[in-house]
Amino acid sequence: MTMKVNKIILFVYLTISCICCYSQTSSGFALSKDSTSIYYKTFGSGNPILIINGGPGMNSDGFENLAIKLSKHYQTIIYDQRGTGKSHLTILDTSTITMKLMADDIESLRNKLKIKKWTILGHSFGGMLASYYATLYPENIDKIILSASGGIDLGLLSYVRTSINSKLSKTDLDSVNYWTEKIDMGDTSHFARLERGKHLAPAYVLNKKYLPIIAERLTQGNAVINELIWADLRKIKFDCSAKLKKFNNPVLIIQGKQDIIKTETAEKANKAFANSKVVIMEHCIHYGWLDNEEVFFKEVNLFLKS
Repeated sequence: MTMKVNKIILFVYLTISCICCYSQTSSGFALSKDSTSIYYKTFGSGNPILIINGGPGMNSDGFENLAIKLSKHYQTIIYDQRGTGKSHLTILDTSTITMKLMADDIESLRNKLKIKKWTILGHSFGGMLASYYATLYPENIDKIILSASGGIDLGLLSYVRTSINSKLSKTDLDSVNYWTEKIDMGDTSHFARLERGKHLAPAYVLNKKYLPIIAERLTQGNAVINELIWADLRKIKFDCSAKLKKFNNPVLIIQGKQDIIKTETAEKANKAFANSKVVIMEHCIHYGWLDNEEVFFKEVNLFLKS
């Protein structure tokens, strides 16, 4: 009887130990150059991977699951971009929201965590920010993963709205327009934003079980930050192609075949980098780890181990 009890205790202990290994977390704040506090959260241990979420104007909440899955073999880091989530800003204007400040925030975070080099995984707008960061601090990057990236220039602005609308039914499109107008007229309630999100979500994910998650995610955007960043991107004539030709470390460009981001955008990035490859996933729109989880993590893990 005692032996059985001991075995049970040992099993429970080992199980809990394994769970703890996979879910080691810490959080804190990094102080940026302009004294903005940038909130971050880390998972697991090993070679560090910074995950830059999309937006602009969204926090990192929706990327915790991705970070946890990758943290089985790596230290993963998510953070709230300035002005979002717990990275509070009192003033939101052209003096506090720029691409340069956002890139410097990333560098402040690297210094805070005492990381010499890290892999950068940027999703959607996060891919644009990752590319920009690589033009400023290339020496601090080991590898880059661009997941459904908005690209290395502003080419997506010529088609992305049409691309999104093309994936919506007439009912969904009419509803998106209706709720967008309501929000623009001052109804910023969660209900209005969620109704808009419900009808917009089909443009981002094929697997219907994830539609509620994406719909809720779409309620979290900060329109002021979004507008300020796109204005700054135009102001600086965002185009990383020339400087990225000097980046020789490995780059993985991965996105869905049905993505709202055209494959031409991925191919343009592929031509700019000296050591990159493109993976286009079948049956997948904008969130590879949701629509085509098996292929996404297979390709990412192979790339990270290479």
